Amino acid sequence: MNKAELIEAMASETGLTKADAGRALDAFIGATSKALKKGDKLTLVGFGTFSVNKRPARTGRNPKTGKAIKIAAKKVAKFKAGTALAKTVNK
Repeated sequence: MNKAELIEAMASETGLTKADAGRALDAFIGATSKALKKGDKLTLVGFGTFSVNKRPARTGRNPKTGKAIKIAAKKVAKFKAGTALAKTVNK
């Protein structure tokens, strides 16, 4: 499912127009991004938790040459499914 298909599904489920559903989805994405950028975590009970993890700098290998390369430290977004979502997926 891509963004356009998600907007269409949201519109049909809620009775909103596709434009309104698109704005709602964009608002959710924006609010989630701002929270994660600040280092907060976003918990939607039953659905899951969005959080930020820090990956330390490390040494890797260039697969083409086998030469050692330095991989910089960075922050990555993480999602952990909630119990209700996990049960739904595993039915």
